[in-house]
Amino acid sequence: MRNTYLKLEDVTRKFNKPCIMDVKIGQKSYDPYASAEKIQQQVSKYPLMEEIGFLVLGMRVYHVSSDSYETQNQHYGRSLTKETVKDGISKFFHSGYCLRKDVVAASIQKVEKILEWFEGQTQLNFYASSLLFVYEGSCPTTTVHLSDVTLAEKRRVPKGLLSGGDVLEYNNNIHVINSTENGKIEASVGKGLSKFYALHKKACSKRHHSQLSLKVENSEQDNVWKTSTCITQEHLNGNVLPQLEKVFYHMPAETKESANVEVRMIDFAHVFPSNTKDEGYIYGLKNLITVLQNILDN
Repeated sequence: MRNTYLKLEDVTRKFNKPCIMDVKIGQKSYDPYASAEKIQQQVSKYPLMEEIGFLVLGMRVYHVSSDSYETQNQHYGRSLTKETVKDGISKFFHSGYCLRKDVVAASIQKVEKILEWFEGQTQLNFYASSLLFVYEGSCPTTTVHLSDVTLAEKRRVPKGLLSGGDVLEYNNNIHVINSTENGKIEASVGKGLSKFYALHKKACSKRHHSQLSLKVENSEQDNVWKTSTCITQEHLNGNVLPQLEKVFYHMPAETKESANVEVRMIDFAHVFPSNTKDEGYIYGLKNLITVLQNILDN
């Protein structure tokens, strides 16, 4: 006798700091055989479901800035209106420092793949089913392919030292390669830039006209990325880290790997045979893609 069983997968297993969002998809969260009472109950939970086509059921977002998670439950999603749904969802893609546009772009691509499948199938209709979004919330230090990151300071700095005798540490965030005679320090830098910021803030706080420039070069091409970040003492008086994070999160696609993102279909308790396209689910997917695209464009 053959045994039939369900095999469950932990989608978050490969992530260090998983950020998770559950979005119910479709214009109806009740199946064709639901009673009038059940229909009324479901509609009253989120009257905009039919118009928007999806509902945020909850999210858990890791904030790099505070090394903590922010959690929102289903009441948060039900409070979103047509006017606030874009900002409400964009909260899921914010690291505490900046908007993770790399994750938004990767999410759009994966949702579009699911939409492509739904556009071509006419056998099943899904009700009260969800998409589960998962991405890595921590800042990886080895995913950006950079041939050279140059930290050039106008003042001469001995090798491995900052002014005041501070040692430029070898750590996961910044690794000194060499220091030339004119004070140019070459280093490889990962996305985690907090120690980099702290070291240079301390070093530059003692002088008024110091300038730090960050030049990012493509590892596969000889041309230098035209956009550079130039940080002066005035910037260092504020929090320069968000600016540095943006350099890496918003660099052209060819200079970085795709974001580590999963978008999975979940919750199949109400799936019914059909001979037509699942227009309610398709409607929700298209609207969700539009919202995500608006977040990316802005």
